[in-house]
This record gives sequence, C-alpha cells and structure tokens, in this order.
Amino acid sequence: MRNLIIPTLIFTSCAALGSIAFGASSSSLSVAVRDERGVPVSEAVVMVYPAGGASKPMRFGPNVMAQRNLEFAPGTLIAAKGSSVSFPNFDRVRHSIYSFSKAARFEINLYGKDQTRAQSFPIAGSVALGCNIHDNMRGYIKVVDTPFAAKTDRNGLVNLSDLPNGAATVKIWHPQARMAGNEVTYKTALTGGTNDRRFALALRTK
Repeated sequence: MRNLIIPTLIFTSCAALGSIAFGASSSSLSVAVRDERGVPVSEAVVMVYPAGGASKPMRFGPNVMAQRNLEFAPGTLIAAKGSSVSFPNFDRVRHSIYSFSKAARFEINLYGKDQTRAQSFPIAGSVALGCNIHDNMRGYIKVVDTPFAAKTDRNGLVNLSDLPNGAATVKIWHPQARMAGNEVTYKTALTGGTNDRRFALALRTK
C-alpha cells in the first residue's frame, strides 16, 4: 500500500485566530477550506467536540462505500464509532478491500458484481482503504465519536448547526493534511449565533 501524501494545514479566520463566536441559544459554524491558491478543497472532515459532551445521536447518512468504475464512492465517508459500513460492488470485475490503518486492520476477500460485504468500525480514527487487485483505488473512512461532523463539498464549504454553547474543540481532518494523524485541532468557545471561518490547506506540489 502506498504511503499517504500529507501536506500542511494552516488556520486562518475572518476574525481573530482561535476565536469562533456564536449567538445565545445555540451555535452554528460555517467553514470554507481552500488551498494556497484559493481553490476550494473538498472531502475535508470538520468535527466539533463540545466540552460538556453531546447527547445528540450520531447520524451521517447511509453507511455505504461502493466500488464503482474502479473507484471507491464516496472517496471519503464519515461513519459513527461502533457502526458498520457496507461495501457493494457495482463493477463488472471483482474487488478485494483491505486496510492497514491503526483504527481498523482488516481484509475482505474477493467478491463480484452486485455482491456486498460489510465491516464494523469500533474505534474512532481514520481508515485508508485499498484494493488488492486494483492498486490505483484509494478510499477513506473517518470514524468519528461526535455527532457534529461533516465533509466539505466541492466548493470547500461545510455547515454545522445545533451546537451546544460553551468551550469546544474543533478538529479538521483531510487525507493529505501534513499533520500527525492528518488532523489539526483548535480550542474555541461557542457562544451562540452563526460564524464564518476560513481554513487554508497548503498542498504538496507534484
């Protein structure tokens, strides 16, 4: 399995660094992630961990990562800690999925078109996926232990709402972030309202 390319994540904001201001009853956070040229960065996972914890259930949509056109789809999937992810194969060829990541080490043997396999993920962390048959296939599962997590879209944007007020930790993960664990962490205070923030992601040149 190839080594991951890991560039540097640089934090900037529309206001003061490290300060995310919100309104009175609940908080929301709008984030824009761009590279050094100002190009939007998609597939970055933004997570918020309130200091007092969260009672909201973790729901992130279908826990499905398909194999389609010799690619993992989606390229990055958010899954709740303790959940199971299914891997349907929609290609005409067989696939074999593996991971050597610390959060999940496993191998799923060859299976064919219109067949499905599943794998549970009891440990929070990032999981890099590959296929033993097709070396160019790469996929990522970010297993999270907070209900406040979402991916940036094609415009590099993500919105998180209904956040409890008070101290919190904001984490940003991307498979190519040049940080330990491909993740950067910030401390902040959530005081209500809506706030916009920008994060610059320095990418390694080819």
